[in-house]
Amino acid sequence: MQTPVKKRQYTIDEYLAIDKQSQSKNEYVDGEILAMTGGTTNHNLIAGNFYIYLRVNMRGKKTAIFINDVRLWIARYQVYTYPDVMVMQNTPVYEGDNKTTVINPVLIVEVLSKSTKNYDQGDKFDFYRSIPDLQEYIMIDQYKYFVKQFTKNSQNQWVLTDYESIDDILQLSSINLSVPLQNIYEEVDFTLLDSE
Repeated sequence: MQTPVKKRQYTIDEYLAIDKQSQSKNEYVDGEILAMTGGTTNHNLIAGNFYIYLRVNMRGKKTAIFINDVRLWIARYQVYTYPDVMVMQNTPVYEGDNKTTVINPVLIVEVLSKSTKNYDQGDKFDFYRSIPDLQEYIMIDQYKYFVKQFTKNSQNQWVLTDYESIDDILQLSSINLSVPLQNIYEEVDFTLLDSE
């Protein structure tokens, strides 16, 4: 979830200075700083499960896989954000001289929450689609078995595939890997979300 830090426009340098000193992560969207709040245990489990599955199954292949503490720069929209999981083919390309911000994911994964669902499926997907290297965008529901997969085809069109059963297998064409939903949702307890 994001909440505005203050009602004023910030420069990129101001944002980077604030984000560096902050104890929490902040997004930057065209001059506005948005503080990111913490997630649920299910959110954490799902992102972690996906990351671990990728790390284990992509070992020895030329990919870089990062979980939510690595920042992404989207130049076209002047956006800094922290996706839940990102995969780069070969090696990451960094923005500027730092090693904290990447620009070339082929795969982005976001775990949806009630407060960010519309943003992740709307404006954020618009931002992500402007990344030249991006081939797939995965959105995972933490409240039920439901995964949305957007894959860019050879005509640069984004094709939607839904997965709605624990027995489904997510086919990631960008990295040539099959991911069972059973692995994504391992140890997730939907009854914990009743109190949210």
